[in-house]
Amino acid sequence: MMFRVCLLSFFAMLVFAPSASSTSRIKDIVDIEGVRENALIGYGLVVGLNGTGDTLRNIANTKQSLESMLERLGINTRGANLRTKNVAAVIVTANLPAFAVQGTRLDVTVSAMGDAKSLLGGQLLVTSLMGANGEVYAVAQGPVAVGGFSAGGDAASVSQGVPTVGRISSGGIVEREIKFALNNQSSLRLALRNPDFTTATRMAGAINTFLGLPVAHAINPTSVQLTRPPNWRGDMVSLLSEIEQLRVSPDLPAKVVIDEVTGIIVMGENVRVSTVAIAQGNLTITVEETPQVSQPGAFSEGGETVVVPRTNVAVSEEKGTGLVVVRQGVALRDLVSGLNALGVTPRDMISILQSIKAAGALQAEIEVM
Repeated sequence: MMFRVCLLSFFAMLVFAPSASSTSRIKDIVDIEGVRENALIGYGLVVGLNGTGDTLRNIANTKQSLESMLERLGINTRGANLRTKNVAAVIVTANLPAFAVQGTRLDVTVSAMGDAKSLLGGQLLVTSLMGANGEVYAVAQGPVAVGGFSAGGDAASVSQGVPTVGRISSGGIVEREIKFALNNQSSLRLALRNPDFTTATRMAGAINTFLGLPVAHAINPTSVQLTRPPNWRGDMVSLLSEIEQLRVSPDLPAKVVIDEVTGIIVMGENVRVSTVAIAQGNLTITVEETPQVSQPGAFSEGGETVVVPRTNVAVSEEKGTGLVVVRQGVALRDLVSGLNALGVTPRDMISILQSIKAAGALQAEIEVM
């Protein structure tokens, strides 16, 4: 109990402690147009497994891929009865960083797509990684590192993690670059990661104040259009390096996020409630079945053994704290304090918040995950 109280106090300090600065750098709240990763995908084979690979008679694509690979190496196996279990067909994925040049190393993820039991100890053969346009941008190869394991016998088994998914650190090599001349751009857009009209307007104002020219303007709650000033001595890269350090105070919407599975509740600082009275109590109904066996007496004639049902029903209701009044326009601190005064659990608090919203007294949006 003492540990729980200390833990709640620690989280209360995190929520309510005054922050040293309520502003954020522009580089931490926006994405720059054209500066992004690109998803890559490929199909390959993992070899060298210890009997934990695909069953070739069940997974036809693995057998066909193995025969095609051997033919490229000058070995004809068409018509042969291949029965190896040391090969697995896999999907290989990676992210191509922005402005990655030829020779850059990538981390790749390898996932089994057949009935392989584990990729532990396997070696990925050369696999081409393609972008959404079908062009090859990288190749991957190397030993697969698997964090999970699986072992067992006829009557019992044990597993930890996912042994059919592995990773190859620096296993991919970039073969083709994505051309984008950022330094030659005369204008581009800054995309807010959390769209908001107020934040976009504040960011455009901070940029214009810093440069002394109206070169930035919000075109919607997500994007701010930035134009390079005609008298700027430098390219777009140098301009971005200057403005990304500017600080802006992001505006947060009034929102309550609820995860009903784990009982987690997160409330923004702008959440407000109208005057409302809340009462909470717990009603518990217990039904217990204890059937009894009734047997005939000794030396009796014509008697039979029967099962007699016995049911016990108990109803208990915990005494609540009565109605607690939450005043109009209270802040997040007072709202949480009022709900804690009821002594409710997180799951009960979820129901209370939803009831307050249904009553029209919660001035915030509720998002259930």
